[in-house]
Amino acid sequence: MSLYNDRGVVLRTYKLGESDRIVVLLTRDNGKVRAVAKGVRKTKSRFGGRLEPPSHVKVLLYQGRELDIVSQAETVDHFRALRDDLDRLGRAIVMLEATDQLSMEREVNRPLYDMLVGALRTLAERDAPLVVPAFCLKLLALEGFRPHVEACVACGAEGPLVSWAIEEGGLRCAAHRQGPAVSAEAIGVLQDVLGGRLNIALEERRPSVVAEVDTLSIRALEHHLERRLRSVTTLHRT
Repeated sequence: MSLYNDRGVVLRTYKLGESDRIVVLLTRDNGKVRAVAKGVRKTKSRFGGRLEPPSHVKVLLYQGRELDIVSQAETVDHFRALRDDLDRLGRAIVMLEATDQLSMEREVNRPLYDMLVGALRTLAERDAPLVVPAFCLKLLALEGFRPHVEACVACGAEGPLVSWAIEEGGLRCAAHRQGPAVSAEAIGVLQDVLGGRLNIALEERRPSVVAEVDTLSIRALEHHLERRLRSVTTLHRT
C-alpha cells in the first residue's frame, strides 16, 4: 500500500465492526476518499474527536484497494463554534451532505474543497443565516448549473422578475410567470450571491427574506440532485 498526505473535511462517518469507523473525507488533492479509522470508537483512541464532522484535518493515509486507512490525523480547523451551537452545526451538516452528494470518489475538485472550507469558516466566524443558501447557490454555479437571476430565462427581459422557474433554472418575468412568486428583496439577495457580492448578501437578516432565499436555494439544489436532503428535513424539525 502507498502512503500519502492530504487535507480534508470530514463529511460523514459510519460504524465498522466493534471499534472502527469509516470516515468520508473531501480532500484537497485526492477528491472524496473513504478511509477506515481503526479503533476510533474506543475511549483511548489516538484520534480523539478529530475525525468527526465537520472537522478539517491533515491526514496521513495508506491507500487500499477499496478503503484507505487513516494512519495519522491532525486538526486544522476544529470549528468549535459550530459544535457548540446545535443550530449552526445543523446548517453545517446541510453543506456537508450537499457536498457529499455532488462530489465523486477520487475525483479531484479543488474549487469545491476551497469553497466548503471557506463556507465552514465563515459560518464559524459569523452566524449569518444566509451562509448555507449562498453555499447551495454557488455550488450549483460550480457544477455548471448557475441559476439565471439577472434576466428572464424565457425571454431575456431584465425585469420586472417575479417568479422562480426551478425546472428551467432561473427567474421569469411577469409576462412569462411560472413557478412560485419571488419578492424583489429575495431577488436582490440572489443577484448579490451570484454576482460576486457575497459579503453584502450575508448582511441580510430580515426573517422573511432569509426564509424565502433559503427555500429557493434548497429547492433548486434538490431539483438538481433529484433527491431530498435529509439534513434539511432534520434541521427544519428542530
